Amino acid sequence: MRRGSVIGNLGKDLGLGIASLSSRKARIDTDRNGKRYCDINLNTGDLIVTDRIDREALCGKKATCVLKEELVLENPLELHRISVHVQDINDNAPQFSEDLISLEITESAVKGARFLLSEAHDADIGTNTVQRYTLQNNEHFTINVDTESGGRKHSELVLVKELDREQERELKLVLTALDGGSPQRSGTVVIHVTVLDANDNAPVFSQAVYEASLPENSPPDTVVVTVSATDADEGPNGDITYNFDHVSDDHVSLFSLDHKTGEIRVIGSIDYESETSIELRIRAKDGPGLTSYCTVIIDVTDVNDNPPIISLKSLTNPIPENVVTWYRDINDNPPVFEEQSYSAYVSENNKPGSTLCSVSARDPDWRQNGTVIYSLLAGELRSFKVQVTARDNGSPPLSSNVTVSVFISDVNDNSPQILYPAPEGNSFMTELVPKAAHGGSLVSKVIAVDADSGQNAWLSYHIVKSTDPGLFTIGVHSGEIRTQRDISESDSMKQNLIVAVKDNGQPSLSATCSMYLLISDNLAEVPELKDISYDDKNSKLTSYLIIALVCVSTFFLTFIIIILGVRFCRRRKPRLLFDGAVAIPSAYLPPNYADVDGTGTLRSAYNYDAYLTTGSRTKVGIINVQDRDSDNNRQVRCSIQQNVPFKLVPSIKNYYSLVSTGQLDRELVSVYNITITATDEGSPPLSSSKSVELSVADINDNPPVFEEQSYSAYVSENNKPGSTLCSVSARDPDWRQNGTVIYSLLAGEVSGAPVSSYLSVNGDTGVIHAVRSFDYEQLRSFKVQVTARDNGSPPLSSNVTVSVFISDVNDNSPQILYPAPEGNSFMTELVPKAAHGGSLVSKVIAVDADSGQNAWLSYHIVKSTDPGLFTIGVHSGEIRTQRDISESDSMKQNLIVAVKDNGQPSLSATCSMYLLISDNLAEVPELKDISYDDKNSKLTSYLIIALVCVSTFFLTFIIIILGVRFCRRRKPRLLFDGAVAIPSAYLPPNYADVDGTGTLRSAYNYDAYLTTGSRTSDFKFVTSYNDNTLPADQTLRKSPSDFVDPFEDLEPPVEKMRSNI
Repeated sequence: MRRGSVIGNLGKDLGLGIASLSSRKARIDTDRNGKRYCDINLNTGDLIVTDRIDREALCGKKATCVLKEELVLENPLELHRISVHVQDINDNAPQFSEDLISLEITESAVKGARFLLSEAHDADIGTNTVQRYTLQNNEHFTINVDTESGGRKHSELVLVKELDREQERELKLVLTALDGGSPQRSGTVVIHVTVLDANDNAPVFSQAVYEASLPENSPPDTVVVTVSATDADEGPNGDITYNFDHVSDDHVSLFSLDHKTGEIRVIGSIDYESETSIELRIRAKDGPGLTSYCTVIIDVTDVNDNPPIISLKSLTNPIPENVVTWYRDINDNPPVFEEQSYSAYVSENNKPGSTLCSVSARDPDWRQNGTVIYSLLAGELRSFKVQVTARDNGSPPLSSNVTVSVFISDVNDNSPQILYPAPEGNSFMTELVPKAAHGGSLVSKVIAVDADSGQNAWLSYHIVKSTDPGLFTIGVHSGEIRTQRDISESDSMKQNLIVAVKDNGQPSLSATCSMYLLISDNLAEVPELKDISYDDKNSKLTSYLIIALVCVSTFFLTFIIIILGVRFCRRRKPRLLFDGAVAIPSAYLPPNYADVDGTGTLRSAYNYDAYLTTGSRTKVGIINVQDRDSDNNRQVRCSIQQNVPFKLVPSIKNYYSLVSTGQLDRELVSVYNITITATDEGSPPLSSSKSVELSVADINDNPPVFEEQSYSAYVSENNKPGSTLCSVSARDPDWRQNGTVIYSLLAGEVSGAPVSSYLSVNGDTGVIHAVRSFDYEQLRSFKVQVTARDNGSPPLSSNVTVSVFISDVNDNSPQILYPAPEGNSFMTELVPKAAHGGSLVSKVIAVDADSGQNAWLSYHIVKSTDPGLFTIGVHSGEIRTQRDISESDSMKQNLIVAVKDNGQPSLSATCSMYLLISDNLAEVPELKDISYDDKNSKLTSYLIIALVCVSTFFLTFIIIILGVRFCRRRKPRLLFDGAVAIPSAYLPPNYADVDGTGTLRSAYNYDAYLTTGSRTSDFKFVTSYNDNTLPADQTLRKSPSDFVDPFEDLEPPVEKMRSNI
């Protein structure tokens, strides 16, 4: 066959698609180390010829020539053996070993003398080899062909007319050898016959067949055997020479033949694995040219000269690290049906091939040991039971049985079938009714059957038409026709009844028949028998009726006698003429419905050899070990080293499966070097080894792991967008894309906004950047989730929490709450003239939106009208007198107070505090000139309005306080005791401070007692309940006359201060 010729389609034979062949790396492997004659076309699945196949070169004279190939599939690993039978074609012509055959024959040779000729050799086999010989027409010789037991044909020259040397000294004849091939081929040789005076004896071998045994690898010059032939002639005619006859060039290179002694010696390398038996054809020829032949058969014995050859047929490299440990299964569990018995219901007339039910059995064994095959055991029919066997494919196979009951429900699909009288064409059957029959006498019986069952087979009989309706009646269920009354002379002799037989099915089916009755004691009384039927046109029925009537009457009388005898014996129903059952003939059953042994629809048995691996993902490779020796020399043991998680499992002949025995982890060991050693059983044993490097392929079995359980990032407020906060890092021990880590932010919200509006993370490096500028005063800390995900399939991921802490920056100046810096307005505090040193005059209240040391405030008087008169608490902001007020002190005192925080750099704010050293406002000559700038001319009107409002509020407040104090009877002399809270309007909305956590770290209570206009009052100076302030518990007592002049012209006093901070 030409290269590329298609032998068959492996894809179709194995049920594999084209895509499957490619993905599973289908390939053809062979046991031979030489040429590859076949291969698989992965695009079509065809097994094609890749090199010229010469049957003669491969198999020589063997009757069958088989190329053994192997189809290897991976994922999972499978091995299918392929045997390609090489058929012989007639491509070799017969050949003679020499071009000229020389014979010397004496003229004294008699008729019938035979002379053996050289054999023609044809490398083909069978009918394509030499089949016959032909000889050129001549008057002296003819050809005779003998066939040996091995099928070889040799020719003999037969003398048919004596030779006469005087007439012809020599003859030349052409011998032709023909094979049986198509087209036929031939070979020729010239026979040269020389006529001699004498020599009538040909050489004779001592044995026709010589047998010898020769070990392979025998050294050169080893004597194999010596052939010997004798010739009865003397002198030169008796000299014998030995030669090879039709020996192949390969054999000529192995052996030498001594032409004189017939000794055969070894001259080449004898190899048992190449040829186990060698046949040599030896020719002995005497001086005149007469020849004889013998055969030498040399049996080559094997010695252990070939080490095992390890062939790696398939290798999964690299190996997935998550392979499952392989355990070998034994067939120790029989199939178990899911139910103890099964019932199937089917209506008759079902379509062939319709499903009745399904049985299911489970076998916990593995692969072929757990493969369940179902079959039917012998059964019976209508409601029938069958035994279903579940058998596994183990060795030995195990099985279990279950009973399946099949109930066939009947459908009314069969009409009643009338067996008697038989409804055949227009023929009719006649019954004779005796004239003396009394009423109730049995006349005849309609016999019908219904192939259905149950109520569908319940038959009822009815007379639908009759000659005399009142004469006969029929049993509804028995079909018996009886007389209703006695027969009278007036009744018509010819009675015809039409009987309908109905079944009880839904819908009801029916059949009709005609019953012909003759009221007569014998046929002679019947005038015209031919007129018995309603059809008067059947004139030819007369003769047939007579014959039929005689037969029926005879049958009827005989039947009556038998029935009467039976009834008499049983003493049952003495009036019944007959009673019996009519069997339906077997011909009614379709011949093809018989089933034998319940073997099903597959009537042929198919045997398939499938060599499969026993674990698709644990199988690493398939190893073939070949030893060209024989017997024990080719018995091979295969093993690997002990310190690897693999082992060799024997599979089919000469095959081993390399499987894993433990869990592989690429992160621990990524490469295994496995040495496979094969040792034969020869003496001495020979061994060989093969090293295989197996890489463990990575799978994505490790999620990224962060280096820290949580991360903290610190950032100062007012940071630049895009600035780096921190970096997260995760490690994945997997390889390549399985170990490539990508970082991302887990979706979430911070203060109602997406987390992505606050932070971003570099997917490659894990560096976290700020997206916006943070404000400590709005957001002090928050948490986000960062996800580290690898690029595996499926991807694995892990999360880590990143806490972001925003540190404060001194970006807020102190804010003075009191006195309120609103425009050019100013607030004036009254300082009593009798105030002593250390008395609390007022307090500057300030806050700072920052935190920590940035919010630590300090107070300083940067300018004052009288620098030595007032001082301010550095941390409290309380303005106090440094000394007693003197008359020389200016009434109008102005203080400029600076409030500084402790930040770097420090921020500050200033405010002005206006003080009046006076006991009442009337002493102030020009209130409008209190400020340093004398431009506030409109202040007077505002002051008057304010004074009225404050006085009204003050009076109201005093009344309330007096009421409360009176009720509680506490401090009867005090007008009021409480704390003045700074209005909430003074505090910025975000400056709410709880438990002294902000800038106002102390709580202060002040009591201010002012006179209500009476001339006699005590004036108690402001007292601080703060532990950090100096006490001012002194109380000045004066007589009422001391206050007459200063207060007599004043309006009601104004409450200046009562605050609770």
